[in-house]
Amino acid sequence: MARPEKIRLGDLLEQQKLISNEQLLFALSQQKSSGRKLGRVLVDNGFVTEDQISEALAKQLNIPFINLKYYNVNLEIVRRLPENQARRFRAIVLEDRNGALLVGMSDPTDLFAYDEISRQLKRDIDLAVVTEGQLLETVDRVYRRTEEISGLARELSEDLGDSYVDFGAMSDNVGLEEAPVVKLLQSMFDDASQVRASDIHIEPQETRLHVRFRIDGSLHLQTEADSKIASAVALRLKLMAGLDISEKRIPQDGRFSVRVRDQSVDVRISTLPSQYGESIAMRLLNQSTGILTMDKLGMPPEMLKRYREVISRSSGMVLVTGPTGSGKTTTLYAGLAEINTIDQKIITVEDPVEYRLPGIIQVQVNEKIDFSFSRVLRAAMRQDPDVILVGEMRDAETAQIGLRAAMTGHLVMSTLHTRDTASTLFRLVDMGVPKFMVASSVQAVLAQRLVRRVCESCVEAHTPTVQETEWLDNEGLNSSTWGTLMHGRGCSHCNGSGYFGRLAVYEMLEMTQAIADAAAHKESSHFMEVTREHLKGKTLLDAALKQMKAGVTTVTEVMRITNQVEE
Repeated sequence: MARPEKIRLGDLLEQQKLISNEQLLFALSQQKSSGRKLGRVLVDNGFVTEDQISEALAKQLNIPFINLKYYNVNLEIVRRLPENQARRFRAIVLEDRNGALLVGMSDPTDLFAYDEISRQLKRDIDLAVVTEGQLLETVDRVYRRTEEISGLARELSEDLGDSYVDFGAMSDNVGLEEAPVVKLLQSMFDDASQVRASDIHIEPQETRLHVRFRIDGSLHLQTEADSKIASAVALRLKLMAGLDISEKRIPQDGRFSVRVRDQSVDVRISTLPSQYGESIAMRLLNQSTGILTMDKLGMPPEMLKRYREVISRSSGMVLVTGPTGSGKTTTLYAGLAEINTIDQKIITVEDPVEYRLPGIIQVQVNEKIDFSFSRVLRAAMRQDPDVILVGEMRDAETAQIGLRAAMTGHLVMSTLHTRDTASTLFRLVDMGVPKFMVASSVQAVLAQRLVRRVCESCVEAHTPTVQETEWLDNEGLNSSTWGTLMHGRGCSHCNGSGYFGRLAVYEMLEMTQAIADAAAHKESSHFMEVTREHLKGKTLLDAALKQMKAGVTTVTEVMRITNQVEE
């Protein structure tokens, strides 16, 4: 292909009637003062979209526009261009065809970039236009650190040789950023961030060290290394978290922060002594992504309206329930952020503090010094709060103090590990809380689960398996009511899993007078009857089925949710 011509982007967009002359002049003056590219200024001001710019360039240059969201890239071909050049020149190698390489560029008129890429690839080049946003997302995803991590693990293994780890020397050299173990961990955190992992698990086996990432709720093996590096990795992480490096016989918990690709990530670390060394689990909390707003939680409009009304009350208890990792804290914090005004005093009692929210008092529980939930909650009550968030109702004492606070003019928000909304009230009674207190204090219970979204880049129609058909029949559904089922084929966007991202499904039980009376009733079966009637068509299963029928999630995910609820 011939070397592209230089085009004045502003003139092109005005010529194609995508922007007015006034908008162009305004953008040019902003570009002059800020130094940003004209295309970025136009997009940031909402005058055009990235897609419109790309399509206009493609039309003018008579080259294809490729939507990378639906393009399954070949990892081997992409990596012919080093990552630093892909980022610098905003370019990605897409195909090897007809003796030339197809290269997607966000600015195919950048002649210097074109020449440098040609020199690097030593091949003829055909150009296509891609949007900058999609290109950077794709580069983040495909230039994984897997080989780098394996190489650094080997380097560390060779460094250690067959000798023991010298704890003294390592702790003296804690600032040596070039140490192989430091580079290994930095690469690991970078890679975890690129693939949106929520957790990193480092697990020593007899001869190998397994590193696994949890992505969208499922664990994936990232790499395997020689097991002899396990103690060096564990030691470095314990130093970072300020844990006792000489103690390897008991579990320890801690936290630290790392900079990952110019973002601050809070890391919660837990160590557990196992047969072949210390097993380490790390939860990653990206502080720069911020707290989700209520509108982004994905609640149905009517439920969102009711939930907003409940959390704006001046007293009572609001409970969010579900298993570990179902997004309970995210939901509670979205509510807190909404009611966090200058006239409200909000105190949170957590173990650990997960999100940082300005303007509220957040207290970290510490059982080692008898700074327990119940003790902190009692102290918090003397601070004249309007709203109290208790991380978890762990025991009868905490539950009773929380419910008393809810009865005496405070809004109390908390979580419980129960299957659904109805069983939550039984759980409180089982914990020793009197029925009348539960009936009069609890305002609403919200149960939730996270289901994986079908990857939009490889979504296709799915014929249910025999097992899935049987399950759908048992739920009273048939092909005329479930519509076209969808699933993800598996592609480079979703690392072959068929899923990308998650969404929450909810069930909400609001304590109306009838339900409060039923909760105080001596017969539990009466309460179950009343709640079953109240929740008809509005259960967790109904919410998950709705997403399945809409093609957002799969029948497999709905079956998983049902098994959790029915266990």
